[in-house]
Amino acid sequence: MHRFVRLTLAIAIAAAAGAVSRPAHAAGPVPPTAAKPAAGAVAVELTAKRVTKDQGREVLVAADEAKPGELLEYRALYRNDGATEAKGLMATLPIPRGTQYVAGSALPRGVQASVDGHTFAPVPLKRTVKTQDGRTVVQEVPVAEYRALRWPLGALPSRDQRSVSARVRVETTNVAENAH
Repeated sequence: MHRFVRLTLAIAIAAAAGAVSRPAHAAGPVPPTAAKPAAGAVAVELTAKRVTKDQGREVLVAADEAKPGELLEYRALYRNDGATEAKGLMATLPIPRGTQYVAGSALPRGVQASVDGHTFAPVPLKRTVKTQDGRTVVQEVPVAEYRALRWPLGALPSRDQRSVSARVRVETTNVAENAH
């Protein structure tokens, strides 16, 4: 018997101009750090696809649920339906509990990551730690600790669109506890 994880995604958007419309299946609030956009422009379409192989080629299929070990691709399409350019657009894609970001899978390049969903820095994340012998060293943060990705998209012209994507693997341990 397989245990399934119900997929929930949240999209957080910060835009200097343009309203944000989120699909019903996008869960979670826009974080308080996101700027409140003006009325009417940027819409977001969020999808989660399971990455499978068919005759040696990758195929993306719809994924409402996923089994431990499966590879998923999250994609957010930002569309400016407004009459004016949206400026300062930041696309944020949380890494849901029970999944782990697959290093190097974020597109476009230039992605930032966060271990707390609030403070972001370019990937790979690094931190300063003290060793047992008292030395201070800089180490890469394991991708298992990444909780969100962010892309500074900048300006999005009227009637234009841009997408961001990243892959995650569903964890094989503690899936039930992490899925909430």
